Amino acid sequence: MGVPAFFRWLSRKYPSIIVNCVEEKAKECSGVKIPVDASKPNPNDVEFDNLYLDMNGIIHPCTHPEDKPAPKNEDEMMVAIFEYIDRLFNIVRPRRLLYMAIDGVAPRAKMNQQRSRRFRASKEGMEAAVEKQRVREEILAKGGFLPPEEIKERFDSNCITPGTEFMDNLAKCLRYYIADRLNNDPGWKNLTVILSDASAPGEGEHKIMDYIRRQRAQPNHDPNTHHCLCGADADLIMLGLATHEPNFTIIREEFKPNKPKPCGLCNQFGHEVKDCEGLPREKKGKHDELADSLPCAEGEFIFLRLNVLREYLERELTMASLPFTFDVERSIDDWVFMCFFVGNDFLPHLPSLEIREGAIDRLVNIYKNVVHKTGGYLTESGYVNLQRVQMIMLAVGEVEDSIFKKRKDDEDSFRRRQKEKRKRMKRDQPAFSPGGLLTPHALGSRNSPGSQVASNPRQAAYEMRMQNNSSPSVSPNTSFTSDGSPSPLGGIKRKADNSDSEPEPEDNVRLWEAGWKQRYYKNKFDVDAADEKFRRKVVQSYVEGLCWVLRYYYQGCASWKWYYPFHYAPFASDFEGIADMPSDFEKGTKPFKPLEQLMGVFPAASGNFLPPSWRKLMNDPDSSIIDFYPEDFAIDLNGKKYAWQGVALLPFVDERRLRAALEEVYPDLTPEETRRNSLGGDVLFVGKYHPLHDFILELYQTGSTEPVDVPPELCHGIQGKFSLDEEAILPDQVVCSPVPMLRDLTQNTAISINFKDPQFAEDYIFKAVMLPGARKPAPVLKPSDWEKSSNGRQWKPQLGFNRDRRPVHLDQAAFRTLGHVMPRGSGTGIYSNAAPPPVTYQGSLYRPLLRGQTQIPKLMSNMRPQDSWRGPPPLFQQQRFDR
Repeated sequence: MGVPAFFRWLSRKYPSIIVNCVEEKAKECSGVKIPVDASKPNPNDVEFDNLYLDMNGIIHPCTHPEDKPAPKNEDEMMVAIFEYIDRLFNIVRPRRLLYMAIDGVAPRAKMNQQRSRRFRASKEGMEAAVEKQRVREEILAKGGFLPPEEIKERFDSNCITPGTEFMDNLAKCLRYYIADRLNNDPGWKNLTVILSDASAPGEGEHKIMDYIRRQRAQPNHDPNTHHCLCGADADLIMLGLATHEPNFTIIREEFKPNKPKPCGLCNQFGHEVKDCEGLPREKKGKHDELADSLPCAEGEFIFLRLNVLREYLERELTMASLPFTFDVERSIDDWVFMCFFVGNDFLPHLPSLEIREGAIDRLVNIYKNVVHKTGGYLTESGYVNLQRVQMIMLAVGEVEDSIFKKRKDDEDSFRRRQKEKRKRMKRDQPAFSPGGLLTPHALGSRNSPGSQVASNPRQAAYEMRMQNNSSPSVSPNTSFTSDGSPSPLGGIKRKADNSDSEPEPEDNVRLWEAGWKQRYYKNKFDVDAADEKFRRKVVQSYVEGLCWVLRYYYQGCASWKWYYPFHYAPFASDFEGIADMPSDFEKGTKPFKPLEQLMGVFPAASGNFLPPSWRKLMNDPDSSIIDFYPEDFAIDLNGKKYAWQGVALLPFVDERRLRAALEEVYPDLTPEETRRNSLGGDVLFVGKYHPLHDFILELYQTGSTEPVDVPPELCHGIQGKFSLDEEAILPDQVVCSPVPMLRDLTQNTAISINFKDPQFAEDYIFKAVMLPGARKPAPVLKPSDWEKSSNGRQWKPQLGFNRDRRPVHLDQAAFRTLGHVMPRGSGTGIYSNAAPPPVTYQGSLYRPLLRGQTQIPKLMSNMRPQDSWRGPPPLFQQQRFDR
């Protein structure tokens, strides 16, 4: 499902689940940076036991950020990842466990989506490079100004895939980082750290869920453990609810749409590459001292409290006069299942169900109306009752026609409003806009960094007129640069927007017209709608997918080989007779090996991450699998407006053909490539103060070769098996730094060992219930919160977990202190005219200024954003790296 769309819907419907994070920043005293002490109480008024990091949500923004310059090399990327983890750790401050999970080899059902994403990324990257070069040549041909082109190899984000050298190096760097923190950071002193790198199969978030499920099934598990999971994917909310743990919180970076991005040519903000005009960069600050500063603020983090979401859902799903006993846990499981119909990572969403059209609310209402007839719940511990699901789907199918017609009416209405808006803007705006110092600015933006203000506007206007008179070749619409010279590209003439000329994507299906089902199957599947056998096959595959996804969320991977073999979904009205469809999966399936997965998801343009003989299979015209790697492919907009919303029509990979082709090139692998192509496991780390430290050290001293049970009394009830690690980090042994700018750990006291979760029989069923002894958190929502919504009103989340926290403000004593400290009398100090607040001042952050009174600047505004969240300094301050 779309992450922004689902999160936007969830935060509007259930606003009280969001809490703004209180983040303590590092302080600076006499030029020495004092790091945050994470061993102190959490400033968010809550204490977390376990912190789980879905690492891919950290790796991507640190290696190729969208809103700031990218790191110059791989070493800078690693340091950026370390600093991001430090910042998260200082906010959450876990007391028992830190679990870091990187995406390993994924199930085949997920590989299809990965393949689509990587082919798209490669295609869009090459198209962007060609467009960038074309615009550059055009601008330079017209005499425009552009900074010299950096000779830098483009970072291919496709390397963030298991089996590549990049991921292997990342695992080594994280081992070093963990050892450094266990040695030097007091907040890590008694922490158990588990690293599941890319060699361990499974998606990162599902490896985390598998760990939680298996620990919950142990007798020593604490049912009141407070979990905190970091990640931006929408499915983390569903996974958190599926655990049925009473204390589960998600931390994520606050989603802010339309973040400013620098132009790829001139590195200036406010336009894209295609709109770049090659204008000289305006001076930022009096002496251009702000040239390298970014206009965007550091991203803020928010908490999503799933216990509050459970309160909302319990009230919404409670039904009276049921023919069976109401169980809120089972109802929440049904709610999670119904969310799958609007889209997930493994199945396309049904054509009639869109999140932005209130599809989830519609499903819930139908569910509450039909559940009296079903005689029970839709799901139980990850298994689906298809007979009851059929009743829900057929009820949706009855209103499909009206849904499609309303969608068309809404789209037409939106286009009319946009057309009228453009006409008003065209009518109200002038046709000519002066440039240079006389360029119009947004209200209140003239004093922002980088904006130019003419000291003598009349003189600037006079010089512009004289320039026009003395230069006959200069047109009346010529714009001028900051030094008064004419812009090399001529005047900035506003283009008349003609809404009628906007190209609309062609829609041959026309779901709002009669005969939509016949046109849909003909256009999307190239079959006649009367072909009942084919439609039955599509529906059966989709039903299998629903069963597979739910089991994946509640029990683990039911089959590593299963996948949905179509690009499109059937209609809800086609779900007739699904009660008799089989929903069993092949047992004993195994995941792909890392290099095999690379062959399944990579385009030929990313073949440089593969061994030479394997790469040849992707681009040799005589290759037996050359059809898996098309150089170009179609994108079906499928009723959407933008290409990124469309469906990439790529051929599906035939596993048997792929394996047959790889058998011929397997002997060409080097020992290093063979090692990277093997599947690994998790590694557990502890420091010298941890109770497990001496136990693990004794295992290495005795040279135990058999797996040993983890003593749960020494690590907060964690159970599993230990086995010796050939590449272990051991006390009194030097830990070499894989990052040249960081020094080696010469006095190491941390220790690591291989860790394996408790194992169960393949047919074991993890019960989706709240465990005995679990205490539900105290209710958070008040009667007024049930009606609270961000629709049509300003909604501001609370700060921290204490809803009685008062906002920080400067009281009268603080203003008196400032009056004593800051210079007075001369009238030149920035606080010289600042009057103390009136007695009636009760904490408002903003007050109207008195006549002659200057605005108080933001305290500590000279601290750079990247300096405010530097982590513990023992090694990182030895050789500081600044981007």
